[in-house]
Amino acid sequence: MEDLDLQEVFTHGRDAGRGNLLGIQPLMRRSDYASGAAFTARVRAYLQQARELGWTTERTVAVLPEHLGTWLVAANESPSVYSAAAIAEAMRPLAMRNLGRFLFELLRSREKDRPTAALFRVKAAQMARMYTAAFASLAREFGVTIAAGSIVLPSPAVIEGKVTAGKGALYNTAFVFQPNGQACSGAARKFAPVNSELPFITPASPEDLPAFETPAGRLGVLVCADAWHPEAYQRLRALGVELVAVPSASSPGEIWEKPWGGYSGRPAPSDVDPADVGRLTERQAWGKYALAGRMASSEARAGINVFLYGDLWDLDFTGGRWRIVRGGTDFEGSSYGPALINLWL
Repeated sequence: MEDLDLQEVFTHGRDAGRGNLLGIQPLMRRSDYASGAAFTARVRAYLQQARELGWTTERTVAVLPEHLGTWLVAANESPSVYSAAAIAEAMRPLAMRNLGRFLFELLRSREKDRPTAALFRVKAAQMARMYTAAFASLAREFGVTIAAGSIVLPSPAVIEGKVTAGKGALYNTAFVFQPNGQACSGAARKFAPVNSELPFITPASPEDLPAFETPAGRLGVLVCADAWHPEAYQRLRALGVELVAVPSASSPGEIWEKPWGGYSGRPAPSDVDPADVGRLTERQAWGKYALAGRMASSEARAGINVFLYGDLWDLDFTGGRWRIVRGGTDFEGSSYGPALINLWL
């Protein structure tokens, strides 16, 4: 296993026996998606580091980023997939290797980006199995609850404790695994896909957001842009959520310090000041309109936001800074890159 290249290791509070939110902001490489075993080993290395720091208990909720499972679409393919410079170049040999099924799914797809949708459907069953196997084994090994980051699957569901791909529309969905390795019932489907996702991702409904029972408290999961919308927090309040996890991904990296371009994929909520567009930086807008600025309305007592980092073709997941919120406490990452973050509850 290569070095974890941790840029930050941060902890706040003390262990009072109430558990903790453990944020894992990993650096993922293309080779980590070559197989289910490679993927599991990469995530395990971060959990092992957290264990050595004393941050894994029976009440730990580990939170991983958006799209962490999505790139399992590339698993078990030819070396040319992992050596490709761009994602479009990588997907060509994947499509050719699965040509019959790809053409079948391409003809059936109704999304604007039919080739991408077809590829995800071709690999969906395998992706769901690998994602489940990885997080079921890691949850059991470390004895923790894992909010496993998101994955793109068609009409996914949890059946007999396992994440299963369906046959319908594609959703960007996050799942939670219990310490016994079983996936919790319910799925946090993203209801506010951004413009880059809308050609192949279907928006869900905020009214379908679930709550997950964990040893540390009732957990709500808002996938990235969902955390920018007040209706998400209204839903979490109605569910009696105590903890909020926000798995995110930000690309390109330099966007974080550039002028904020406004809401993407959905209209801005009525409480957003139009003058903030172009005046705030992207980072400042995250602070004002996402978890830190909105969590209080959910009445949750703590929340955490982590981001994906990765050498993933030309996608440039190098932006985003983690954040933890509890009462009047609000901490933000001081640098960009992989990190381990611990918030004692």
